[in-house]
Amino acid sequence: MQKIRAYIKGTGSYVPPKILKNEFFEKVGSSDEWIFKNLGIRERRIAEGEVTSDLAYKAGLKALENTDVKPENIDLIIVATSTPDRQAPSTACFVQEKMNAPQAVAFDISAVCSGGLYGIAIGCQFIETGMYKNVLVIGADTFSTITDWERKDSVFFGDGAGAILLSATTEDKGFFDFKLHADGTGKYHFNIPAGGSEMPASEETLKQKLHYFQMNGKEVFETATRVLPETIDEILEANKMTSDNVDWVIPHQPSIRILQETARKTNIPFEKVMTNMDKYANTSGGTIPIVLDETYKSGKVKSGNILLFAAVGSGWTWGTALYKA
Repeated sequence: MQKIRAYIKGTGSYVPPKILKNEFFEKVGSSDEWIFKNLGIRERRIAEGEVTSDLAYKAGLKALENTDVKPENIDLIIVATSTPDRQAPSTACFVQEKMNAPQAVAFDISAVCSGGLYGIAIGCQFIETGMYKNVLVIGADTFSTITDWERKDSVFFGDGAGAILLSATTEDKGFFDFKLHADGTGKYHFNIPAGGSEMPASEETLKQKLHYFQMNGKEVFETATRVLPETIDEILEANKMTSDNVDWVIPHQPSIRILQETARKTNIPFEKVMTNMDKYANTSGGTIPIVLDETYKSGKVKSGNILLFAAVGSGWTWGTALYKA
C-alpha cells in the first residue's frame, strides 16, 4: 500500500492596504536606519476596518484560486492566531462561514509565531491517516490590536494572513518530516499578561496596558539563535541530509539578524533563505504561509526541490519541517 502524504496544492496570502513606514517610530525613539539594520523592516501593514477572520478568509480563498478545490470541498480549516476575533467562538468558525465552507470542521490553534508551522503539522496528520483529503491551514494575525504604540518594541509587528491548501497524494512529494518543540519556562519573555483567566479584564489592567504584548528582546534573540540552528541540524541529521540538500528555507521572520545568524550556524547560504520582513515586518502566525505563497508565486520552487521550514515563537515554541516539491 502506497503511503499517503500531504502536499501543497495551493497557497494564498492577504495583507491590509494601509502601510506604516519606519519613520512613524521616531516618536518612540527609534529610526528607519536602526530598524532596517537590526530587524530588516522598512514598513508593515495595519488592518483598518478588518478583523483577523477577514484577513484569514481572503487568504484562504486565494489559496483555492488555482486549484480544483471549492470551499464546499474543504474538510478542515485550521487557523493559527494569537489575535482571534473573540475569545469564543474560534476564528476558524468565522472563517468557515465567510468562505461558505459548511462541510469543514474548524478550530484554532495558539502557538504565536510558530503557529503556521504547528498548523501545517496538525493538518498533515489528518491527511496521512486518511481522515481528510483537503485541509486549509491559515495563519492570521492583527498584532496592531495588541501593540502599545508608545513603546519601542512596537516596531516589530505587522498584520497579515497566509493560507496553505494541503491535499492527499501518493506521489513522491509532500511533507516528510517534522520536529516540533516547546519550553514553557520561557513563557514570560513574550506574553500578553491580561485578558485570560489568570488576569481577567478590569479597569486596572486597562490602565496598566496589560492587554498589549510584552517582550524581552534580548531573550528572544538569544533563544531563537540557539534553538533554530539546533532544530535545523536535528531534522537534517534525522533524514541523513546536509544544508547542501536544501534548496529553499521558508522561515518565520523574527528579525534579519536572527535569520542571518541561523544561516551562519547551519552553513546555509543566506540567498536560500526567503524573507519578506522588509515589506510586512513580523506577521506572527501568518508569516510562514505568506512567505511560502510569495516563494511559490515567484516561480522559484521547482519539482523535486527540498524546502526547509523553520519557526520559533512565544511559549517557547519552535520547530522545523521538510518538504519535497
